[in-house]
Amino acid sequence: MSSPSISSRAARVALQLGPFALAYAGYELVRGLVGAGGTRPFSDATRIVELERGLHIFVEPQLQSWVTIHARWLLDLADWTYLNAHFALTTGALVFIYVRRNDAFRPVRNAFMVAMVLALAGYCLFPAAPPRLMPQWGFSDSIQQFTHVSLEQGPASALVNPYAAVPSMHVCFAVLIGMAMARLVGGRGARLLWRLYPMLIGFVVVVTANHYLTDVALGALTALLAGAIAGRLPARAPAVRPAMIYSLSRR
Repeated sequence: MSSPSISSRAARVALQLGPFALAYAGYELVRGLVGAGGTRPFSDATRIVELERGLHIFVEPQLQSWVTIHARWLLDLADWTYLNAHFALTTGALVFIYVRRNDAFRPVRNAFMVAMVLALAGYCLFPAAPPRLMPQWGFSDSIQQFTHVSLEQGPASALVNPYAAVPSMHVCFAVLIGMAMARLVGGRGARLLWRLYPMLIGFVVVVTANHYLTDVALGALTALLAGAIAGRLPARAPAVRPAMIYSLSRR
């Protein structure tokens, strides 16, 4: 049996990633349209701050301030990671799972799609301003300082909801892909890195003032709930020619 061409393999990968790409595009569009105006997002954010202060875990401003003063390179690295890792690593990992661990692809992809639905519900029910929009608590917008671009102004603002802080989808995606890849990759070192990946993203979103610790926890919870729901959905992917999987897995 002849091996499928590279173009044929690419077409199959694109076909299977298509539903995820469409769901993600729809998620971003709807997220931008459900942004709440007025003072509610700021009052909801204040409720988060008061909750964390009551629990004695409101350390985000001090953490960002310390990194800004003593390890600016680390803040720049966090800014870069926030802007690039979320989509690129997620997409790359999904491609890897489809090509190398095809039997696990459908459950993982379904979990992402369920997570996006849950997140949209959260944004509608609890629109909260991110820390970067709360300078009175000691936060600064490190992403804007790093890129010199404001998402609250200009054409980008039309499709961006600045009040989609709860839950943190950066963390949710990191947990989903981290858990999946830690099970599916070979090598103890690689598995350890993927287990640590959600912790890295949790640090990134907090130190860049894009999320509170509460958002991080709820992002992880969203991932776990989405995984549980997706586990009850049909998990079998459409038939894929074994020649494609075996030929790639032995290269």
